[in-house]
Amino acid sequence: MSSGASQPLIEFKGVYKTYDNGTKALSDVNLRIDKGEFVFIVGPSGSGKSTFIKLIIHEEKLDAGEILVNGFKMSSLRKKEVPLLRRTMGIVFQDFRLIPTMNVFENVAFPMHVVGASKREIRKRVSYALNLVGLGRKARSLPRELSGGEQQRVGLARALVNKPSMIIADEPTGNVDPNMSYEIVDLLTEINRRGTTILMVTHEHQLVRDFDRRVVMIETGHIVADNAGGVF
Repeated sequence: MSSGASQPLIEFKGVYKTYDNGTKALSDVNLRIDKGEFVFIVGPSGSGKSTFIKLIIHEEKLDAGEILVNGFKMSSLRKKEVPLLRRTMGIVFQDFRLIPTMNVFENVAFPMHVVGASKREIRKRVSYALNLVGLGRKARSLPRELSGGEQQRVGLARALVNKPSMIIADEPTGNVDPNMSYEIVDLLTEINRRGTTILMVTHEHQLVRDFDRRVVMIETGHIVADNAGGVF
């Protein structure tokens, strides 16, 4: 659980979000996630988990309340500030979202090109990230030549290559086999151990129970549980 002495990385204060069709996605959500935490977000389909993530990365705007992310205020964030916000985070998707015409090295390097990193820094960081996820020897392979688990590890390397303060993993084990699911969370645990905050959305309750981490449960737009030790 959060401690008073830690510094919040994400904070929701009385947040409400209703979509144009009348769907109440989040209602009076209050939550604090501190730097260095590993937090599972769980809940049934349609509970508000996806909206929770979209508000953090500013894909959606809140209706009321306030969200603070890495010092950015979501209620007043200007369009030109959105890329600056997103550079502080790495995002891992369920469907990998690799560029099929680029090899592994190029896929991981892509976010560094976007921010104008030097070739030397790109070589150094991409090699580090690929070795961390165990794919140093697959740098020249194309995505179609990799298994689903390997593709997700490429996605993880891409998410961490720009040294983000947090990684948001949205159902990262949804398209890999059960054994690989544990490997992915083991990798996220190692990345967390090195100082990166991890926020992972998942439906895999047994996976959550097997990893001794904080668990936040969302149901019908409300936080109904917030416990330590894989309990929900």
